[in-house]
Amino acid sequence: MGLDAEVMPYVDCANIACGFHASDPSTMRRTVQLAVQHGVRIGAHPAYPDLVGFGRRSMACSPAEVEDMVLYQLGALDAICRAEGTRVAYLKPHGALYNDMLRQPVLLRAVMQACAAFGRDLPLMLLAQRDNSAAQAMAAEFGLTLWLEAFADRSYTPEGLLTPRQDPGAVLHDPEQILDQALTLARGEPLRASDGSALSLAVDTLCVHGDNPQSVAVVRRLRHALDSLQPA
Repeated sequence: MGLDAEVMPYVDCANIACGFHASDPSTMRRTVQLAVQHGVRIGAHPAYPDLVGFGRRSMACSPAEVEDMVLYQLGALDAICRAEGTRVAYLKPHGALYNDMLRQPVLLRAVMQACAAFGRDLPLMLLAQRDNSAAQAMAAEFGLTLWLEAFADRSYTPEGLLTPRQDPGAVLHDPEQILDQALTLARGEPLRASDGSALSLAVDTLCVHGDNPQSVAVVRRLRHALDSLQPA
């Protein structure tokens, strides 16, 4: 469904769907092979069991159910990774689960419990917000490393959450705007939130959505621009 082969040479990390919101075993294996070919780190991208809604609809799952489904999806992808001579390098929940756990600490704790049970050396990718101190304190309880990410192709609320997709302007479609936002984040400069306020985020990694054609089109330019920001 995506442009994985075109994008993979220009990314450092690939979030791979594990069958619950998208993908299937054969697609997962082909994508892992592609990542290995280009030296790209592989991230498990677990979600609610929502193929019809692409995992972007909230579901009434208990914390125990969330922990189990994350472990299940992690294990499935890691088995394919092992078969291809590699391992899952980090965990990044997808869609509604990703957003729900930011608003519901019991779900965030369930995801962290699953991550720690799989292996405490597995980093958890989490949205960079105006204040990440609560999540960082929880991660410390589990001995987990957090990778804080920002989005090149999404707009933000004043709190640093992603603007809901149903709101106007939630997804950026102008390639120049996407590139500008990515470079603003990479330089550590503040963004403009949806209310016009300045939003400063501490960012470890930038996300570009694979199902946004405009975002994919700008990835090559973004790769070259980010490389130019690195010290010689």
